[in-house]
Amino acid sequence: MSRTRIPLNVSDTSAFAKSLRAQLSAHEGLPSHLHFLNMLAKAAGHGNFQSLRATADAGNEEALPSPAAGPEIDRKLIDRVQRSFDDQFRLTRWPARRMDQITALWLLWSQMPAARDMPEKEINVLLKERHLFGDHALLRRELCELRLMNRTRNGSVYRRIERPMPPNAAAILRLRSSR
Repeated sequence: MSRTRIPLNVSDTSAFAKSLRAQLSAHEGLPSHLHFLNMLAKAAGHGNFQSLRATADAGNEEALPSPAAGPEIDRKLIDRVQRSFDDQFRLTRWPARRMDQITALWLLWSQMPAARDMPEKEINVLLKERHLFGDHALLRRELCELRLMNRTRNGSVYRRIERPMPPNAAAILRLRSSR
């Protein structure tokens, strides 16, 4: 009997490796075959190996995963957060709900260059271009507090911290890219 191939797409190899390393170090001894498959799937942003298989079986990575197939997707949150962005994917207003704010910050994070130090002036310009409500300092501060970005002690250099994106923010990016 031939095996079904299940592709594993990883958008950020560094974050994938860090997640896998953390899972392996927390596990006592050598994981079983199935446990290791679940670790790989989780590091790639899926709930478990079964959800990765369901995604591969569906063959449509553009669609939002169903709650049974992977991590919980909050469609109301996705709709609310999308209304906070304009057609050029600029944040038009600061959302009132904290979960909406966090999701919006992840979307801004996704638009920042990875693995690159940026002077404060450059990060300010980038944030000013990506929002319309006139408070880039709030966005910069929130990105640092959520550990999506770090900075030197004197605040002169900023750098995006590579982490796996939460399911709701990833779903919004998939919807945006399919348009």
